[in-house]
Amino acid sequence: MRSCIILLFTVLIAFSGCRKDDPQVDDPIVDLQNIAYNPSAHTIPIPPLFPQMVIPADNPTTQEGVLLGRFLFYDPIMSRDSSISCATCHKQELSFTDGLDKSIGIDGKVGKRSSMSLANIGFANRGLFWDGRVSSLEIQALHPVEDPNEMDEKWPNVIRKLQVHPTYQQMFRKAFGIKNNKEITKEMVAKALAQFQRTMVSAGSKYDKFIRQEILDLDNDEFEGMSMFNDNSGGALKDGGCAHCHSPVLFTADNYFNNGLLTDAQQAMTQTRFNVTGFNSDMGKFRAVSLRNIALTAPYMHDGSLASLDDVIEHYSTGGVPSTNVDGLIPEHGAVPTSASEKDKLIKFLNTLTDTEFINNPAFKNPFEQ
Repeated sequence: MRSCIILLFTVLIAFSGCRKDDPQVDDPIVDLQNIAYNPSAHTIPIPPLFPQMVIPADNPTTQEGVLLGRFLFYDPIMSRDSSISCATCHKQELSFTDGLDKSIGIDGKVGKRSSMSLANIGFANRGLFWDGRVSSLEIQALHPVEDPNEMDEKWPNVIRKLQVHPTYQQMFRKAFGIKNNKEITKEMVAKALAQFQRTMVSAGSKYDKFIRQEILDLDNDEFEGMSMFNDNSGGALKDGGCAHCHSPVLFTADNYFNNGLLTDAQQAMTQTRFNVTGFNSDMGKFRAVSLRNIALTAPYMHDGSLASLDDVIEHYSTGGVPSTNVDGLIPEHGAVPTSASEKDKLIKFLNTLTDTEFINNPAFKNPFEQ
């Protein structure tokens, strides 16, 4: 009897060691060393006045890495049922947002946040996501896959799907020099996605062409709106104070602010910068997103609660929602309501930040549709 029990136990262990959900048991090892590994450097053009982009030493940008990242960005293979890709929530025509107040993930699940634009995301150096909880694009890319409201997949399953995919076997070899398909890792996936996203540089708007003196002037309303935005209207118009949190040339302070959107009670129930740092001073704070292509990225704020630019300007001109931690600049600039004419001028300036070259750049388009 004892020998039977031992035999049964041994069989069970062997069987469990060959279970079908093990991502590497039954898949053959494919030798890829016959494919040349000779990556070509990809130089990301940095526009005039822009800061230098910080690129990790262990993830240099290559043509092969960018191409792989582009394919992965648009491929729903990383979601549990192959229905959701990165591009589902980041559409090029909307400056890589999705036009929703809260993004929709797998099985129609509603997320917790509004999708953020990826324009110039490679210049963000003080944390990603609305609360800045990760420090790099390489780390950020790991999160959506296992988020139950987004792709709801497990990384071992993703890696197995990529390891058995002939095209991706070759692409990972060319990008990272792997010797066989079993060397594909989630870290390589994240690196490729980060490389592609760093190429998403937006600097072709009317405003940019004016600053670079490629066009002679903005029209009168646009110019006066810019003066209001930058607090240099000379008293003729109401200064907006916008540039304090959205300073040119990136139109973001790459920092976190309490923008008067939530009451104290609402802040206590919402994940904000406080949940990352633990500092009471960070209650209610969210990342100041770039205003480039802002006319394309409605609805606005972390929760998409403001439907239009008119709503956003009205929110700030009236001082926002009172709370203990609201940024001091908001009630200051909300002390005197902005007139309808001034609001119109400010919106006309914001429209000059729309970069149609960026949203039509073929280098960012879906490679499966070309």
